[in-house]
Amino acid sequence: MIKETEFKPAWWLPNAHLQTLWPTLCRRPIKKLLLKRERFELPDGDFIDLDWADNNAGSPIVLVLHGLEGSIDSPYAKGILRTIQEHGWRGVFMHFRSCSGEPNRLPRLYHSGETTDVVAVMQELLRREPRTQFAAIGYSLGGNVLLKWLGETAENNPLTAAIAVCVPYEIQKTCKRIGRGFSRIYQWHMLKSLRRKLRKKLEIQPNSMKVPPHLKFNSLWDFDEKITVPAHGFSNITDYYKQSSSRQYLKKICVPTLLMHAQDDPFMTDDIVPGTHELSEHITLEVTKKGGHVGFVTGSVPWRAQYWLEKRLPAFLRNFL
Repeated sequence: MIKETEFKPAWWLPNAHLQTLWPTLCRRPIKKLLLKRERFELPDGDFIDLDWADNNAGSPIVLVLHGLEGSIDSPYAKGILRTIQEHGWRGVFMHFRSCSGEPNRLPRLYHSGETTDVVAVMQELLRREPRTQFAAIGYSLGGNVLLKWLGETAENNPLTAAIAVCVPYEIQKTCKRIGRGFSRIYQWHMLKSLRRKLRKKLEIQPNSMKVPPHLKFNSLWDFDEKITVPAHGFSNITDYYKQSSSRQYLKKICVPTLLMHAQDDPFMTDDIVPGTHELSEHITLEVTKKGGHVGFVTGSVPWRAQYWLEKRLPAFLRNFL
């Protein structure tokens, strides 16, 4: 099902770029959220870090997956964890490999279609708490990973409900779009973070991977072609994008799932939004005219900015948890 949802952007953030940039540049830090970090050992000898907001013992657990180069310091991370906690649930923020501030051990990093680490985490959580309800929220790249996993597992997925926000359903189109116009500033920011991460990794593990001289990448497409493809065993970049894009998995999803998408998302093209015929009966796609990329900021004045997703997302989960 596809429906248009009413979202009224803050009058002082009228366009997509302002909506996208405000949370990153201007959102006040959330300081009173108590988090506990868990070092999670993966089956292949690598690790990831989980940040828990789990004051409500025995309650449902909501797994949160971040976007490209995201972390617990992403503008939406602590906000959604606080909201999860306020609703009486437990939140666990899963960092992808190398995203928690420490280089991972193995040459491979993470990518838009990597679902094996989510599987490993969920298997362990289910082993620990077999009677607990689980849900998940994925943002951008994390949303793509979540949807791909939901489609891969179909009726065998253990989640009670899922939400994916601002998803690049076709990664190839997103990489091309983010390389045009003002959106190139987002690409520049992500490439800067990726270069910094690779330098840090190579200082500790100088022979861990082959990289271009001076870590020169002209675009995210270029990074994927030179780093993602060889590090993760894809035959070429077309193979990577084809295998990893979540659009082809939507019809197979059997878990109640909410997709949130803004028509003015500066990372996306108009034709990236899936049609009704591509969605399973368990999916609701809500489209807003405004909102930017993981922005959705409202409020009467800047010092009282409100983050609409932190109301909309738990409202959906309350139907199932």
